[in-house]
Amino acid sequence: MNPARPAAKPAAEPAAKPAAAMSVRTATLIGSGAILLWSLLALFTAASGRVPPFQLAAMTFLVGGLLGCASWLVRPSGLSALRQPPAVWALGIVGLFGYHALYFAALRLAPPAEAGLISYLWPLLIVLFSALLPGEGGLRAAHLAGALLGLCGVVALFLGRGSLSFEAASLPGYAAALACAFLWSGYSVLSRRVGVVPTDAVAGFCLATAALSLACHLAFERTAWPEGASQWAAVAALGLGPVGAAFYLWDIGVKRGDIRLLGVGSYAAPVLSTLILVASGYAPATWALAAACGLIVAGALLAARAGHPRPGGDAAADGRGPGAP
Repeated sequence: MNPARPAAKPAAEPAAKPAAAMSVRTATLIGSGAILLWSLLALFTAASGRVPPFQLAAMTFLVGGLLGCASWLVRPSGLSALRQPPAVWALGIVGLFGYHALYFAALRLAPPAEAGLISYLWPLLIVLFSALLPGEGGLRAAHLAGALLGLCGVVALFLGRGSLSFEAASLPGYAAALACAFLWSGYSVLSRRVGVVPTDAVAGFCLATAALSLACHLAFERTAWPEGASQWAAVAALGLGPVGAAFYLWDIGVKRGDIRLLGVGSYAAPVLSTLILVASGYAPATWALAAACGLIVAGALLAARAGHPRPGGDAAADGRGPGAP
């Protein structure tokens, strides 16, 4: 070796992927877990007795928030996720509390079937709004067609429960239901724009929603506690699942997964919910349920086909995820 000549530096190794990297497919599957949990919402709500809506929201969001905080006992760094700009807090609180407050108002001011159908425009709106996100490649016809098939499935499901009639006297309720759809779809899509915000922050949003729900309960409702162990168990199950873990799973899905496929897949929630009610003896099986299943499955398959990454193309397919700005 020539001492006058510096030794050659070893070739630089390619940078390893961050440990926290998650593939789009994995994140989409995790987000789909929220849809499955939301399909249990009707069953657990029916089993929780006659607890008023805002009181039930306060109780279940408290459980859901504490569920997220529990992991901080062994992972104290998660607590730092609560240090977010006011705009992020506003997005989370308006998304969670605003949606539920408007939904409760819609059910009081309009017939439940019609209010529920209008509010369930949010999956279609997610598909449409996600086309405006940077790096999403625009809206494909198959995504839109899949979302419309899913919407037709939900319409068939609601028609099977009885005729729909939209009356002028219920316009305030319809407006509240439509606002629900825009709020939740907006929250979901805008969450992707703040993809760097850790999912731990959702615990704070849940606790804030519980506090606001308690205030509304004290102002507008009369307290009625669950009766018996089974009703208390249903409230706890709501807080741990559909009003707890589901929001953490959804946050991961919309930030790192295929948000349009999640939007189309969300139409499965009311159908799965009805199937669970049928299996539990709370509702009868109908032709409308079968038609809704067929339409929603067809729509999801169509959207999934459109969502497959093009060979050598999608940056999202390499595990980086499209949520980062």
